[in-house]
Amino acid sequence: MTTPEPRTPGGDRAAAGTRLDPWFDSYAERAHGMRSSEIRALFAVASRPEVVSLAGGMPNISGLPIDFLADMTAKLLRDRGPEALQYGSGQGEVAMREQIVEVMRYDHVHAHPDDVVVTTGSQQALDLVTEIFIDPGDVIVAEAPSYVGALGVFRAYQADIVHVPMDEAGLVPDALEATLRRLAGEGRRVKMLYTVPNFHNPGGVTLAEARRPQVVEICRRHGVLILEDNPYGLLGFDGDPLPSLKSYNPDGVVYLGSFSKTFAPGYRVGWAAAPHAVREKLVLASEAAILSPSRFSQLSITSYLEGYDWYGQVKQFREEYRSRRDAMMSALTEYLPEARWTVPAGGFYTWVTLPPGLDAKAMLPRAVTNLVAYVSGTAFYADGQGADHMRLSFCYPTPERIREGVRRLAGVVRTELELTEMFGTAGSRAQGEHLVDTPSPDQA
Repeated sequence: MTTPEPRTPGGDRAAAGTRLDPWFDSYAERAHGMRSSEIRALFAVASRPEVVSLAGGMPNISGLPIDFLADMTAKLLRDRGPEALQYGSGQGEVAMREQIVEVMRYDHVHAHPDDVVVTTGSQQALDLVTEIFIDPGDVIVAEAPSYVGALGVFRAYQADIVHVPMDEAGLVPDALEATLRRLAGEGRRVKMLYTVPNFHNPGGVTLAEARRPQVVEICRRHGVLILEDNPYGLLGFDGDPLPSLKSYNPDGVVYLGSFSKTFAPGYRVGWAAAPHAVREKLVLASEAAILSPSRFSQLSITSYLEGYDWYGQVKQFREEYRSRRDAMMSALTEYLPEARWTVPAGGFYTWVTLPPGLDAKAMLPRAVTNLVAYVSGTAFYADGQGADHMRLSFCYPTPERIREGVRRLAGVVRTELELTEMFGTAGSRAQGEHLVDTPSPDQA
């Protein structure tokens, strides 16, 4: 029997997160800080065929060997069906962990399979590490900007997020040192540095090789764990990645990886490579949350890695994403010279700085009306920054669609600039709200 949804006296459904919700006073304190991701809110818009989505980070998996995967899956079910469809180890299958160790060698990580915990995507690994380290009020230092999915996890565990600036060479070591000293002087407890060193999401930059040992040494001196998130490392356009942070201090870094970007996200397999004691805590936390990661997904990926030229497939992805990156850079140069942007050497994203006076979040309804979507920079900060930035993704649309999307976006920017010139910044926002209604969920 289904329990009917609570309704207000007027008949409307109770609004979650408000006093109209009859369970408002029963939620845990941390639940009140949860809020919808700006990216998730865009998914419905981005799925409309007439909209060019430069918003989401969906990998382009059209080049995957579907016939091979179909035959592989059929063989797996015929030969190992009862095993594949059963519960498995909370830490993950041994064969899967052995292959993950081989994959990490490209990042100069020399680990043992016992160091690896298989997770339901690297997002679960983020959640588990945060769960076992963070008490309410603990500080997590993160790049500015930072991955929106990580910020959501950190908020859920009631961490205080303090940003450290990046430049074109990634996280700035001097700024990290100054921030950690300041926080120590204030008596605040810093537990982790969260960083995406390769082809940053959303910044598109890569931490320079010379800075990597500096960052590791700064965190070692301050007793701060590094959470190194590396889903894009193998997707560099100029070859294999730089040495990972973990390669400089294996006991001071928890390394997160994923098959979502280099294979397929639908299998939902990621991992954490951690120091021994941390590994034990991660396994216990994972077992408490999900009992065990999907055995079927792990055995499927194991079969793929053993039976197919997976690294050749990764090289193909690199070339596809390079051509899309080039289309994005060319289109921005041609259509939007008023802006500035990063030139990524891999991954999925470029970080665009808008002309002075424009607000990416306020501009988004007009962009959607003009059939192009992006993510406002405000999604990637914990402290309200980012209104003058936007993240553009080049991973999924074809080069032709990318060019068309940037052309449409440039028209929106020019309209906003004209309104700003006519009415000032506040006036242009008011005009935009008057001229363009934000689409409702059913319209999006």
